Amino acid sequence: MKDYLLLRLRTQLRQWAELGWWRALLLLALMGSAVRQLWLVLGTSPAWQWAVPALVLLSVAAAHRRRADLTFLQLTAPHYRRWLAGEYGLLGAVVALLLASHGYWLSTLLTMALPPACAWLPPAMERTQRARRSAVRSEVFEWVSGLRRHLGWPVWLGLLVVAGWQRHVAVAPGLCLAAWLLVVMSFYDTPEPAPMLLTGARSAAAWLRGRLGWAALYWLLTAAPFLVPMALGPAGGGGAVLLSLWSLTVLTLVVLAKYTFYPHVTIMRYAQSGVVALSFLILVHSVYVALLAAALVGLLWRSRYRLNTFRYD
Repeated sequence: MKDYLLLRLRTQLRQWAELGWWRALLLLALMGSAVRQLWLVLGTSPAWQWAVPALVLLSVAAAHRRRADLTFLQLTAPHYRRWLAGEYGLLGAVVALLLASHGYWLSTLLTMALPPACAWLPPAMERTQRARRSAVRSEVFEWVSGLRRHLGWPVWLGLLVVAGWQRHVAVAPGLCLAAWLLVVMSFYDTPEPAPMLLTGARSAAAWLRGRLGWAALYWLLTAAPFLVPMALGPAGGGGAVLLSLWSLTVLTLVVLAKYTFYPHVTIMRYAQSGVVALSFLILVHSVYVALLAAALVGLLWRSRYRLNTFRYD
């Protein structure tokens, strides 16, 4: 297990090196600020401690099922699940330090004990049967694939039921919508094959407009059942509009980060984590708004530049 963990560490360090030293420092600074804000929230609102084990478990489970080396590990190391359990246990222990610093011992134990169980989950299987072809399915392939891989519709219905059940709580629709946003962002964590970029659009700008336009359309359609009761509640129409604009901004950044580092999966997910952390930080302090605007402009320019390398004209 020691050799495996050292190999994983060297692999991750190499990915950070490929990211670039100034991007890595910026990303680490954003994540450090997000961790600090999480630590402050846990200190002032003890009820949020129970959300940490669930989020860690879901994140580790999703990452495990998408791992590309599971077949290789199964063929080369019969006891590879023990290695994975140790790796996931270390990740859970790092997050558990935040809870332990506030004395939340039960949630700390859950955060450490639940992630290792993900090592025994089966990998995500792609559906092999040919589905009915349509122009809409080909344009919104991220949503078609994401809703299938992440059980999107049951999750959406569950969040809608929770929002209706807790309608007397003013923030319930907003929190459920934020949870749905996290699910939707996971639809864009896997790059599509390069031939799709070559045949899907005449230019990088046209491809990005299509991806951003369809993402915004489907997001608004699925977010409407949450926004309507929010607009009719204490938050009012202004609050619903602001939440919609913020959600669309976050989704735009995630899509642009995907194509900025296309097709490098690990680096792309690091960048997406950074922009998501930055998007939540602007809710805490307005100083991050300028940084968010700069990131938006930079990702827009860099994603177009990156996609131009996949054109033949």
